[in-house]
Amino acid sequence: MAEFLGIGISHYPPLCMPDDRMSGILRYALDDPGIPASAKDPAGWPAAMREEWGTDHGTAAAALHRAALVEQFRRVRQAIDAFRPDLLLVWGDDQYENFREDVIPAFTVCAYDDLDVYPWRHAQGSAMVGGKPNVWGEGPDTAFRIRGRRDVGKQLASGLIESGFDVAYAYKPLHHPSLAHAFTNAILYLDYDRKGWDRPVLAMPINCYGRKVISARGFLTRVNDPLEPDPPSPSPARCMDLGAAAARVLRDVPLRIALVASSSWSHAFLVDHTHRLMPDTAADRDLYQAMVTGDHGTWRHRTTAQFEYAGQQEILNWCPLLGAMDELGMSLSWSSFVETHVFNSNKVFAVYEPS
Repeated sequence: MAEFLGIGISHYPPLCMPDDRMSGILRYALDDPGIPASAKDPAGWPAAMREEWGTDHGTAAAALHRAALVEQFRRVRQAIDAFRPDLLLVWGDDQYENFREDVIPAFTVCAYDDLDVYPWRHAQGSAMVGGKPNVWGEGPDTAFRIRGRRDVGKQLASGLIESGFDVAYAYKPLHHPSLAHAFTNAILYLDYDRKGWDRPVLAMPINCYGRKVISARGFLTRVNDPLEPDPPSPSPARCMDLGAAAARVLRDVPLRIALVASSSWSHAFLVDHTHRLMPDTAADRDLYQAMVTGDHGTWRHRTTAQFEYAGQQEILNWCPLLGAMDELGMSLSWSSFVETHVFNSNKVFAVYEPS
């Protein structure tokens, strides 16, 4: 029988950057001619946002935000090291990185063998770090070997298909040289202190960006850019069902498995009703409260349109985790909500253990 640990983390790209670059997404929005000047005026912002922005465009606040995030990653890493998993199954989004116009699968099991990942050479648009300095001072020749488990990937894909989930699977990358940033950053941040990482990773991308995955290339656009919406993402309920099905398939595998949700929560650049200047914190707090109290029904009854309105597309990566935790009867042992107005997205961290 398998043993499980549940983990929720962020893969926030600007955490890779120096402090003076961390507010870059907000700066991009403030330069958008389609956003009203009145909305851009800090005088009308919430007090907490003005304080974060300060007189240095968020540079001082970035150091504090980084410290808060690194503290959470260290705590999660400690839980992972104590659990000693044989494998991490990571749910994350693909933002026009590996999947593009030729195929956009809803769910994919990346049953890869070992990969040499060059984070700063392989980074694509939505990863935001290609050719830019990073906080570790690492260059384009820096590589990390991320071990795979093709055997478990094949078993998971087979079991999901046999149970009614017609998932895609792959044995090698398509348009990305290694792993999309939702997966690469997860490992970079879990090893923020560069202690080394030698635990196999099984990536399972979800088409979180749905209507904007091709039209917006899964990333930033200007408000007045003409976009032809793509077909939608799978619903929150379907993603939760996927997680439950994955737990059932893996329950009889004799391994210690960490199930990992990799994403921040609402993203400012997706929230039109805040003029793309700040995340939808109220919507995030609602979901967080439901998660903390075990009210997963609130999550299940959210619609795709509601997630999109709140800029919560990437929280679809958390839905399989909650579905799996329900299926396995696991309980939330610790969580943290790191709030921000200036740094694009609120970040949530969580650890689930057997009840």
